[in-house]
Amino acid sequence: MGPAAIAYGQYTRRLRATVRRGPVPEHVAMVMDGNRRWARDQGLDDVSLGHRRGFEHVVEVLRWCDAVGVGHVTLFWASIDNLAKRAAPEAAALMRTIERVVPVLATTGRRVDLAGHIDLLPDTTVRVLKEAAEDTRGISAPTLTLAVGYDGRVEIADAVRCLLEDAARDNRSLRELAAELTPDVIATHLYTSGKPDPDLVIRTSGEQRLSGFLTWQAAFSQLQCIDVYWPGFREIDFLRALRTYAARRTSSTH
Repeated sequence: MGPAAIAYGQYTRRLRATVRRGPVPEHVAMVMDGNRRWARDQGLDDVSLGHRRGFEHVVEVLRWCDAVGVGHVTLFWASIDNLAKRAAPEAAALMRTIERVVPVLATTGRRVDLAGHIDLLPDTTVRVLKEAAEDTRGISAPTLTLAVGYDGRVEIADAVRCLLEDAARDNRSLRELAAELTPDVIATHLYTSGKPDPDLVIRTSGEQRLSGFLTWQAAFSQLQCIDVYWPGFREIDFLRALRTYAARRTSSTH
């Protein structure tokens, strides 16, 4: 091990110790952005290799979360718009990558939950995702939510639709539904019902927008945009984000 690797390891351990002193976010959501651009920067003609590296990287990132006690993790894997715009060969390669990685994620000790319209995916991909959710259903926490075929505005529309359907089934009028409608009531019908809203949203690749990710849930979340592509996202990048989160939380209480 060279001097640079030794120094990196020492710095990482110091950062980890600092982060553990807290406050540590209970729920971290991450936008896995930059897989295709990372592949191009690496000189790879096949951008699907960037997706492969990015999705395989999730296992390592979850270990970092476990090490500092982040109980809930939500990952933005693919939006509805992403799925519609990808060329067929790239989309097929992405689905194969998901099918290969998801069974591994089901062995990490986290309950796997799904958020989004997975009906937009191929049957084989849907089966793998549902099997992972079923196989880990007995785990109460920690959790891993995979947002795939996801759009935050569609999620809100789905929640309102569920409320209307419930009211119709119970023979309640629209006036009665309106009288009891609150943000908390809507939240119980979101894909993430039962989980705390994210304390921290991390987006890689330097883009400074949510792109429809957890539109409702992230209303009061800290947002940190990190200027590195997801496959190159390092533990020290993650720990620095958590350190900044803790510093902001501490300063806001004084």
